Amino acid sequence: MSKKAADAAQADPSESTGAPSDGDGTLSGDDGQAPESAAAEPSPESQAGGETPEPAESDDATLAELRQQAEDNWTRYVRAAAELDNLRRRSARELENAHKFAVERFAQAVLPVRDSIEAALAAGDSADVATLLEGERATLRLLDQALESVNVREIDPQGAPFDPNKHEAMSVLPSNAVEPDSVLEVIQKGYEMNERLLRPARVIVAQEPGDGGGNGE
Repeated sequence: MSKKAADAAQADPSESTGAPSDGDGTLSGDDGQAPESAAAEPSPESQAGGETPEPAESDDATLAELRQQAEDNWTRYVRAAAELDNLRRRSARELENAHKFAVERFAQAVLPVRDSIEAALAAGDSADVATLLEGERATLRLLDQALESVNVREIDPQGAPFDPNKHEAMSVLPSNAVEPDSVLEVIQKGYEMNERLLRPARVIVAQEPGDGGGNGE
């Protein structure tokens, strides 16, 4: 390049760089200043209002409430366990007493029966037959009352249909007095307690006449 061309380039920079000029030698732009490369990004502090978040007081209140609930539940559990233990011990004592004194009521009811028998024996030498019989009847009534006090019921199936669950057939006899397969005669009464058989009634069962007859167990 010649010296003349170099001087011309130094005199007019806009021509060498190709940037437009305002005619006064300054580059075109906003207020003659070069544009910034990029806008500054906001910092986390500016986004959060410039303050660091602190733990909420509600978290402490919730934790305290949960601890109180846990203590209340533990107290209720301890109380319930103690009550259950007391109930278990009381039930065990009642069961033991029931085993020991299961026949106490019956014993109290049967004592007058013994007194009546003892009185009859004491008067046996001087009493007549009628007096003795009346005394025996009174004693039997006392005994029946004692049995009823413990729910013992008499089984007297005279004339009733034979029931193998409550009756024991001692023999079978032909008879027109009762229906076939009915109790013709009660040899020994039976007894049951609270619907549970204590002793079956021993009976003779009627059979249709002309069926061959016979005795059997």
